[in-house]
Amino acid sequence: MPTLLIIGGAAGPGLLRRFVELAGGDSARIVVIATASSDPAAAEAEHLAAFGRHGARHVEALRIDDRPAANDPRTASALRAATGVFFTGGDQERITRVIGGTATDRLLQDLVSSGSVVLAGTSAGAAMMSGTMIVEGDGPGVSRTSVRTGPGLEFLHGVLIDQHFAERGRINRLLSAVALAPHELGLGIDEDTAILTDGDAFEVLGSGAVTVVDAGPATHIDVPESGPITLSGCRLHVLPAGRAFHLTGREPR
Repeated sequence: MPTLLIIGGAAGPGLLRRFVELAGGDSARIVVIATASSDPAAAEAEHLAAFGRHGARHVEALRIDDRPAANDPRTASALRAATGVFFTGGDQERITRVIGGTATDRLLQDLVSSGSVVLAGTSAGAAMMSGTMIVEGDGPGVSRTSVRTGPGLEFLHGVLIDQHFAERGRINRLLSAVALAPHELGLGIDEDTAILTDGDAFEVLGSGAVTVVDAGPATHIDVPESGPITLSGCRLHVLPAGRAFHLTGREPR
């Protein structure tokens, strides 16, 4: 059964320890991928040290800076040996440009689907998990110009994910994104907060909350080329740690 740990950024020790446990504890073989980072060496060093502190004895960085590296058989070999793969933060579009459609993308999809590996990502590494990926947007209202989206790698189907949610006041851009893609559930994940998937559901972990925006029940959606969006009758849930949500049923449980 696929296991995904999707972190809204600024992961504290509890979430990092949980990832190590999910990947096998002291037997875990963890691969850190810092493709999104503008300083991959620093991001790799930070996470290698953190996972080591939490009991993982085998942690390595897998540098995937370009598409040839993403199609390199040596990259595939490292991934097949892993029990946990962790994507760091940075620029989520860099992940999709470098990895999207490559042998690495296809292999990770297979490994995650078969339950052979636990996949985790924080910040940009969380955003890329959805099919419709939020790229940027800090507009003051709910409108087309408040958000820009693109294709993600879609490890978790039927959702779009925003991160650093409460800390950066991103409710406007999540509402805008959901109005533009109402078939997707909008998930706004706070810092030091994560969703842990369990088949067709997720559990909330960490110190913050996950905001779920569901446009399925909306009675009216109007997205003009300019000006405010109309979004009437959508459903909103705010779920702190310990709460769970059924994705297909679109209901807390």
